[in-house]
Amino acid sequence: MKYYIVIPAHNEEDFIALTLQSLISQTLLPKKVVVVNDNSTDKTAEIVLAFAKENPFITLVNKTSEAIHLPGSKVIQAFHKGFETLDNDYDIIVKLDADLILPNNYFERISSIFEQDSKVGMAGGFAYIEKNGNWILENLTDKDHIRGAFKAYRKAFFEQMGNLKPAMGWDTVDELLCKFYNWKVITDDSLIVKHLKPTGANYNKTARYKQGEAFYTLGYGFFITTIASAKLAMMKKKPLLFFDYIKGFLKAKSSKTPYLVTNEQAKFIRKYRLQKMKNKIF
Repeated sequence: MKYYIVIPAHNEEDFIALTLQSLISQTLLPKKVVVVNDNSTDKTAEIVLAFAKENPFITLVNKTSEAIHLPGSKVIQAFHKGFETLDNDYDIIVKLDADLILPNNYFERISSIFEQDSKVGMAGGFAYIEKNGNWILENLTDKDHIRGAFKAYRKAFFEQMGNLKPAMGWDTVDELLCKFYNWKVITDDSLIVKHLKPTGANYNKTARYKQGEAFYTLGYGFFITTIASAKLAMMKKKPLLFFDYIKGFLKAKSSKTPYLVTNEQAKFIRKYRLQKMKNKIF
C-alpha cells in the first residue's frame, strides 16, 4: 500500500537524522515524506535538506509559528501545513514525530495490517523509552491505544474523520471517532518504536491545564474526567497533576470551550468510556 508521511519538527537537530535514517531504511519505503520545519532556530532544516538531496521522496516545508510549545494545536497546525502540499494518491497517511527510531519492517507490517482487514482504520506499534541503558515500554496509555507520536490512518477513515483536530486531545478523539464510525484500531506489540524524548518533556503549567480542557472538549463529563485524570496522574507518577487536569476541565466548562465532537459523538464517547471502565472493574 502507498503511504505518505508528515513530520512536524521544531528544534529537532538532535533526533531528526535518526528518524529519517530509520525511514529510508524501511523494507517498504514511503512514497512521500514531508518534514514541516516549524519555526526551528537550530539546524533541523539543514539536516532534512541533506537527506532530501539523497532521497527525492523527502521534502522540507517551512512554517512560522509561536515559539511556545503547547501540546496539540501547534503540532497539528504544522501537520496540516505539510498535508496541504501532498496529492491525493495515497492509501495510508501517517503523522510521525521527529524523535523516533522505527524498526526497519515497521511500515511493511503496518501496510500488511491494513491490507489483511479492510475495516482497519488506524494501526501502530508501541513506544519505548530508554531507562538506565534499557528500552522499556513508555506506559502512559492502554494497550489498545496508538500513541500520537506515530499514527497511521486508512485514507477512507481519515477523510471521514475530516483530518486531525488542531487541539489537545486530537490523538484520543481520532480513535474514538474511529470506533464511532465502526472502524478498527489495531496495535502490534512486535513493533517497538524508540521514543527518544519522553512525552511531555517540554510541557509547562499552561500545557498541563490543557489536558483537563481536552477531557472537556472530548465530551467526557466530570465523572469520567475525574477517573481519567486520576489514572493519568498516577501513570505519570505525578499525583498533583490530577488537580491541574480538574482545574483545566472546570476552566474549559466555565468558558464554554467548544467540543471537538458533535453531541451524538460525545454521547457515544461517554458510553464507550464507561463500558471500558466497567470491563476493567468486573
